[in-house]
Formats: sequence, structure tokens, C-alpha cells
Amino acid sequence: MPRPSRTPRGARRPLPTVVETSAGGLVVERSDGGPVGAVIARLNRAGKVEWCLPKGHLEGDETPEQAAVREIEEETGIRGEIVQPLGSIDYWFSVEGKRVHKHVHHFLLLAVGGRLSVEGDPDQEAIDVAWVPLTELDGRLSFPNERRIVEQAGARLAESA
Repeated sequence: MPRPSRTPRGARRPLPTVVETSAGGLVVERSDGGPVGAVIARLNRAGKVEWCLPKGHLEGDETPEQAAVREIEEETGIRGEIVQPLGSIDYWFSVEGKRVHKHVHHFLLLAVGGRLSVEGDPDQEAIDVAWVPLTELDGRLSFPNERRIVEQAGARLAESA
């Protein structure tokens, strides 16, 4: 009779993997000093402040474009219209007993209305929001993959100017 397999003492059991899809991006407003982008601050699991691009999960039958517009407005207070896609990034992390493979679709948006505020964020993840000149975002954003997204946005804005 075969014995049930056991995980050896001290060995870790593999975590279940979950795939998540989010969308967001960079909403830009043109100003006299050059374009500025709206970014949010949030606290990570260790309680450290991270500055990042607004983004969030797709809801229901939303397309990535629809989710990006909604999430950016919820987290920054700024309504935007999509100009073009900026690409997607994916990364892995572990949380609450599972491994998460996250895909995030980023878009470039032009601000068309609203007021900079975190008050509309239903998840209350954003603790602060700021307009930052695109030329300064490299020094403000916490994640290299988001800095690359902003670099692409700057190049595309320069092409269309």
C-alpha cells in the first residue's frame, strides 16, 4: 500500500499561484514649466512610503483602458482621457499564503478635469498625491519598472509636441 507523500520536516510546501490583472498609468497635465504627472504615495507592508503610478484591479467586465481611467480618477481625483498605451509590466510577490503573478497595463492619459485629491479612493490605499514634473519623476518613483514607463511617456509626449 503506497504511503501518502509528506513534505519533509523543515521543507516548505509550494504556495498556490494566483494571476491578477491591473491597469493604470500616467495622467499628464501640460504646464508652463513642462508636463507634470500625477503620482500617489502609499504605505507598503513594512510601513514605508512608496511613490508610484496609480493603478488597480479590473472590475467586472472592464477593459484595461476603462479600469485605468477609473483607477486614476479614484486615486488622484484627476479625470483623464487615454492617449495611448505605454506597455505592460509583470512581477511576482507573495502575500497571505499565496504567490501572486501580477500583470499591470499602463496608459498615457491627458488630464481633462478633476481636482488633485485622495478623497475619492475607495480602498484608501493612497495617502498622498502630487503633480510632479516629468523630469523629476525618476527621482520620486519607487519602482524601476514604473520609471521606465514614465520615460516612455516622456518620449511619446516629446514626439507629439
